[in-house]
Amino acid sequence: MKSDNAFVSIQNVTKKYNDLYALHNVSLDIKEGEVFGYIGPNGAGKTTTMKILVGLISDFQGKVRIGDYKMPAQKDEIHKLLGYLPQNVAFQEWRTIKDSLKIFGKLSGLDDQEIEKRIPDVLDLLDLTEVCNKKISKLSGGMTQKVGLAQALLHDPKLLILDEPLNGLDPLSRQKFKEIVKKLSKKGTTILFSSHILSDVQDVADVIGILNHGKLVQFGSLNQLKQGLSIPKTIEVLLSTPSDKWQELGKIKGTHTIEQTAPDKIILTLQSETDPDEAINSVGKAIVDLGINIRGISLLSPSIDEIYLNYIQRGQAQ
Repeated sequence: MKSDNAFVSIQNVTKKYNDLYALHNVSLDIKEGEVFGYIGPNGAGKTTTMKILVGLISDFQGKVRIGDYKMPAQKDEIHKLLGYLPQNVAFQEWRTIKDSLKIFGKLSGLDDQEIEKRIPDVLDLLDLTEVCNKKISKLSGGMTQKVGLAQALLHDPKLLILDEPLNGLDPLSRQKFKEIVKKLSKKGTTILFSSHILSDVQDVADVIGILNHGKLVQFGSLNQLKQGLSIPKTIEVLLSTPSDKWQELGKIKGTHTIEQTAPDKIILTLQSETDPDEAINSVGKAIVDLGINIRGISLLSPSIDEIYLNYIQRGQAQ
C-alpha cells in the first residue's frame, strides 16, 4: 500500500469516538493523477477519512500527507491544493448558481479576475451555463449536486475529494461525471471519491479501497482485487443450437460442476487448482469433437458487486 511517489499518503491512521473505532490503523497511498474509489457499507469510515484529509477532523492518530504538506499542521497550504464535495453542500439557497460560485471562488482564494475566468469554464464543463442565473432553491437534487461539483472544481485543484458525488444524478449526468473524472485524471488531477454505485467505481477507478468497520480490508486495482478472491472460476458456453451432449463437458479434467442455466447457456465451475486457460482449451476441443454448435465460450469475470460482497463477508467472518 505504500509508494514513494504518493501524492496522498495515509499511514496508520486511527480515529475513535469514545470506545468506537471510526478508523482503525488505516494505511493507503494514492499516486498523482490516480482515481481512487472508496467503497464500503454505511458507517464504515469513508466520510471520516475524507474529513481528516480536508482538515475537518484534526484529532486523530497516525500520519497524513498531501503533496509536500502534512495534515493538520499545514492545513492552509493543503487547502490551496484540494477541492472538496461533501455529501451535503451548504449553499445559500437565495443565491443564483453564478453568485454562489463567486462566493466559493473567493473562499478558495481566487481573485476577481480568476473567478471571472474560471466560472464560465466550469459551468460549460458541467452543462450548467444555461441555468447559471437560476436560484439554488429552484434546483433539483441532481442539479444541486452538479453545482457542488462545480464549486469543488472552481480553483482547478490538484486533489479532488468527493463524498458520494453521484447521489441524485440521472444516468446521463452520471456518465458525464465519469467522463469529467477521466479527463481530469489525464491532466494530472488526483481524485478520491466514494460511491454506493459500484459499477461507476469500476468504470473510472484506477485503485479501489474496501473499508469495513473502520478497517481497510482490501486495496488495489480491480485485477488485484480479483486475484485475492475465493470466488470459483467459471466458464460460460453459449449454444447456437440446442444439444443434449452438453453434459459430456462435465467430464473434462478440472471441472467441478456443470449446469444448464438457460436453454442456450452452459456454466462450468472449475476446481480451485485448475488453470482456466487450459480448461477453456479443453472445452473448445471437446465441443468440436462432440459436434456442438456454439456462439461463444468465455471465462466469466466476477462483477464489482461480487468482489465487494466477498471481501465484506470475509471480513465479517473473521
